Amino acid sequence: MNAGTPAVVLLSGGVDSTVLLHHTVKNLACQPVHCLSFRYGQRHDRELEAAQWQASKAGAARHEVIDIAFLGNLLKPGSALLIGGAEVPALDDLSEDERQQPPTYVPNRNMVLLALAAAYAEAQGVSDVYYGAQALDTYGYWDCTPAFLERINHIFALNRKEPVSIHAPLIRLAKHETVRLGTELGVDFAHTWTCYRGGETACRVCPACVERLAAFRKSELEDPLPYAKQGAR
Repeated sequence: MNAGTPAVVLLSGGVDSTVLLHHTVKNLACQPVHCLSFRYGQRHDRELEAAQWQASKAGAARHEVIDIAFLGNLLKPGSALLIGGAEVPALDDLSEDERQQPPTYVPNRNMVLLALAAAYAEAQGVSDVYYGAQALDTYGYWDCTPAFLERINHIFALNRKEPVSIHAPLIRLAKHETVRLGTELGVDFAHTWTCYRGGETACRVCPACVERLAAFRKSELEDPLPYAKQGAR
């Protein structure tokens, strides 16, 4: 890919998508960059607020927040991440089997979001879409794997005129490696949000918080987010 190539970046406002955005702008030199965020019925808007800040900071040409909240109503029986779904669990309460696809998985979310992003990209004349799939250390989602990335690209390659390619540059990085990359890129992690529960402070115990805290610890960096006190559930 040549410098100056336009790109669409899926931006949730979490660590992975934020690092991806800055990597796309600074290391890959993509221009212009269009950021897409989605309101899909998630429990809170904390990540979306962070996404707006990061899109502005990175100099994105455009940032669209797309409302597909109807998805939450359809899928809430199948995900703790959605309004009306089951309670967000602590990671320690999940069995090894549950960690392969925890209750915070949203059915087919990445397939839906990438389909919308690919449609947007095609309409804008952009050929490359980036999303922040990352090799999670302690739990996992099937739609963040290299196998998923390969197969969804096979589908989009069927386009007879303007095929769109999906890229996931962080997909083989551990979380602490993503944090280090973000630090090298000058990412302000104080303006990211990870906690699935979305309180005034990050809960510390949900799968996303545990993963984030471990990543900063392995990177020998201090996480700038405020957290609930140790032992809080």
